[in-house]
Amino acid sequence: MKLISMIFMAILTNNIVLTKFLGICPFMGVSKSSKSAVGMGLAVTFVIFAASVITYAIQYLVLVPFHIEYMQLISFILIIASFVQLVEMIVKKYSPALYKSLGVYLPLITTNCAVLYVAQDNIAKGYTFLETCVNSLAVPLGFMLVLFLFSCIRERLDYADTLPSWKGNPVGLVVAALMALAFSGLAGII
Repeated sequence: MKLISMIFMAILTNNIVLTKFLGICPFMGVSKSSKSAVGMGLAVTFVIFAASVITYAIQYLVLVPFHIEYMQLISFILIIASFVQLVEMIVKKYSPALYKSLGVYLPLITTNCAVLYVAQDNIAKGYTFLETCVNSLAVPLGFMLVLFLFSCIRERLDYADTLPSWKGNPVGLVVAALMALAFSGLAGII
């Protein structure tokens, strides 16, 4: 039951984008097309999950036994950067169209604070390996859900009759705020 609650909370009520405002750069940058949003969501899901599993192992098999926990940040950043490079090479080879549509935002996953946050949060909350795996899948799935929903709304907003000064990111930020409000309304359910 705890794992199911963790999944729903990470996806809906404690969504990393809407409650912690992490991952805003790809949220605003890649959300102009639903296809790009799903591609970015899948890439972020892979990076967060793989990086969290490896950082969990590094933390408890290397850093803690050798009493070098102070190296956590630098080692986690190196692991995340390595995974992002791997994802970038795979996407470039197997899906050049997606690689082109993601543009600069794909390598920016390295600096996406959500990836590092999840890896460090799993350690800080003392999650077991199973809880780390579940959280590391649920959080990016919540990211992808919100990114996809936001991209669908932005695609429709392109055809909406809005003031010229509100076109693009200004109305996008208002929609993001309304989404955060709507998702926070789900907090009483879980």
